[in-house]
Amino acid sequence: MSIVEIATQPHAGQKPGTSGLRKPVTVFQQPHYLENFVQSIFDSVSGSVSGSVSGSVSGSVFDSAPDPKGTTLVVGGDGRYHNRAAIQTVLRMAAAAGYGRVLVGQGGILSTPAVSCLIRKYGASGGIVLSASHNPGGPSGDFGIKYNVANGGPAPESVTAAIYARTQEISVYRIWAEDAPIDLERVGVTKLGPLVVEVVDATDDYAQLMTTLFDFDAIRDLLQGDFRFCVDAMHAVTGPYARRLFEDMLGAPAGTAIHAVPLENFGGGHPDPNLTYAHELVERLFGENAPDFGAASDGDGDRNMILGRNFFVTPSDSLAVLAANHRYVPAYRAGLAGIARSMPTSQAADRVAQGLGIDLYETPTGWKFFGNLLDAGRVTLCGEESFGTGSNHIREKDGLWAVLFWLNILAARRQSVADIVQEHWRTYGRHYYARHDYEGVKSDRAESLMDGLRQRLAGLPGQRFGAEEVAYADDFAYTDPVDGSCSAGQGLRIGLVSGSRLVLRLSGTGTQGATLRLYLEAYEPDAQRQNLEVGTVLAPLVAIAEEVAQIRHYTEMERPTVIT
Repeated sequence: MSIVEIATQPHAGQKPGTSGLRKPVTVFQQPHYLENFVQSIFDSVSGSVSGSVSGSVSGSVFDSAPDPKGTTLVVGGDGRYHNRAAIQTVLRMAAAAGYGRVLVGQGGILSTPAVSCLIRKYGASGGIVLSASHNPGGPSGDFGIKYNVANGGPAPESVTAAIYARTQEISVYRIWAEDAPIDLERVGVTKLGPLVVEVVDATDDYAQLMTTLFDFDAIRDLLQGDFRFCVDAMHAVTGPYARRLFEDMLGAPAGTAIHAVPLENFGGGHPDPNLTYAHELVERLFGENAPDFGAASDGDGDRNMILGRNFFVTPSDSLAVLAANHRYVPAYRAGLAGIARSMPTSQAADRVAQGLGIDLYETPTGWKFFGNLLDAGRVTLCGEESFGTGSNHIREKDGLWAVLFWLNILAARRQSVADIVQEHWRTYGRHYYARHDYEGVKSDRAESLMDGLRQRLAGLPGQRFGAEEVAYADDFAYTDPVDGSCSAGQGLRIGLVSGSRLVLRLSGTGTQGATLRLYLEAYEPDAQRQNLEVGTVLAPLVAIAEEVAQIRHYTEMERPTVIT
């Protein structure tokens, strides 16, 4: 067999968002659609296959691109519909691109954190993740693809810009002319032409890494006592990992992991770990005879939701609590270098950083912005309000890592989740917080909303809205302190004299229309006022947002699609 060159034409709209390219399955099933994007990845990152993202961008590819032969590529996905077929295509194209070895998860399964783990452990030049994260799956659902670079993290903007530029001019792709598919079910080594394809157990290396970070003996004692725990894998990728870690290695009872079999359509559910979509877990934790602790993860395993008995922990609070309790976890006992959070994430972690005497970095949304800070040793923990938390152990957010971190704290402190969080509030103050998502908004109307508000920003400081006065209003821009790169237009911020904030931005993770996200934050240092109803506290901020942005008018919606 040999390499075949296939003539093609560019497909419009192949611009990666915050987490790669996401489109409906039917779009990816178009002739040459996936192949064009994969070839554009290989063409554009050929300057990084030696193990580092470097070189200046010239046109759409990196200058001085070395030969990719002999390098390793990691490939895996979240098991959603079209995952297996897409992997076969990627393998054949990797063979044609001259890669020496591909590590692929058994059954085509690899969580996004596991991909990052494998890249770093085996010195791979990069990895391809086939996932649309928390978006629905199935034939009528979504599919996605993203590239992770040699540090294990998502490709930075310089790389995604090069990939997109290449998609606009591509005229040919190369693929190995081998029709027989690789057996993804059998662990072992197969040859695809000159390419070594190694099918690996999806959970082994990741589970081993977790044992180096946490006190498994203490967690085992907790889980084998009268402590009750439930983790919802939402029929997504983390099911095998949760069973391996919690039931097999830590001795939790069988059935601790629910919905643990990955399904191509996620059981007809929406694999987004929030109060709306993880409703069965929420009902358990807020019902009679509730477990002590509950957690859920998303489609590709990089997000998490944390619940105590009758108690929801916001992702912003979770990051702050983990940072404040780092001394209980072996890997972080020596101290934290710093903390990073995305701009829309609440400022709860800022107060912990101040208390610890360490730096706090505010970045745009997207895990790729944490990579430079982690690589430079400036931060140890990082997180986003969109249910993502992680550390310097890999270069992705990591859902089950966060669950283990919480279990380690609970094992050490022997207090309830609610007691730990409420004690945290008494020490640092409470940041009442919510995110309102307006999904499927007509794109032109969403852009008009943002443009209209953007034009009003300069005149907002000093204006009063009820009891609140605007302190500042801006369009957030970020300058990376490591490499000096600049990212503008990252979200509209309205800060109030009281310390409260409103943030509006358009999400880059949807596939139908636009998703407007409104973030609301109110700071309360008074312990006597820290157990009020969140909606009541934030209602004045919702009214301000409506007045300044006319959300109902532009979205044509009376209420958000989802509130988290």
